[in-house]
Amino acid sequence: MAGSTTAERGDRQQESSGPPPARRLARRRLRPALAGAALVVLLSAGSVWLLYGSQWLRVERVTVSGTQVLAPRQVTGAAEVPVGDPLVSVDTDAVEARLRRELPRIDTVDVVRSWPHGISLKVVERTPVLLVENGGKFIEVDDEGVRFATVSEAPKGVPVLELTVSRSSSAAASLRRFDEGRLTREAVRVARALPPAVARDTRVVEVRSFDAISLELNGGRTVAWGSSEKGHAKARTLSALMKAAPGARHFDVSVPTAPASSGS
Repeated sequence: MAGSTTAERGDRQQESSGPPPARRLARRRLRPALAGAALVVLLSAGSVWLLYGSQWLRVERVTVSGTQVLAPRQVTGAAEVPVGDPLVSVDTDAVEARLRRELPRIDTVDVVRSWPHGISLKVVERTPVLLVENGGKFIEVDDEGVRFATVSEAPKGVPVLELTVSRSSSAAASLRRFDEGRLTREAVRVARALPPAVARDTRVVEVRSFDAISLELNGGRTVAWGSSEKGHAKARTLSALMKAAPGARHFDVSVPTAPASSGS
């Protein structure tokens, strides 16, 4: 009995040596987790170095597309893209803001990273729908009424805006309610509503008040348009009226349901 008791005690001591099974299992699970974490750290550090510290992913070229009037070198000069810097560090929003500030002719621009070494500037320019003559030069006005550029020669096919507001009491009241900017936008709405054939022949859009807008066409013809309201109806009526009276010199579509033409 004494011998067996001693043997049992020895077995128990042998079994109790070393860490418990649960602790050994936890250690076995911890090793892969630590290895995985170390790998993630190494990969992250490598990625940061590749993007910011290496010479492989840096800006080497800036390309421009979509320009019509602007020269590509004007766009790249205004963009001030930092050539040689890491591509990932280029602030594309700041580049866009500089372009829109320095070149008002630009309507929209997309600044795109072209990996591994390029920045692409995709430009859409504003298109003039009216011109404002000023000192022998012409200010271009787009379809939102924005005056965006001054040119020495009038672009072909773009009518001139004339604001000839009279000093009558009604015109003065119109100016108090609708300033020059608003009247310009009303003229833009008229220009945008014109039928294509009429738009090509329009030389002048004259604004005397909010509801007294008229057109001067090639050949000395005139159109009383009225206000910019009901533009599509007036355009359809004018096209029909010109077909019905091809020799007429004066057309009135200010009330599109009651048009009139005269002269020959």
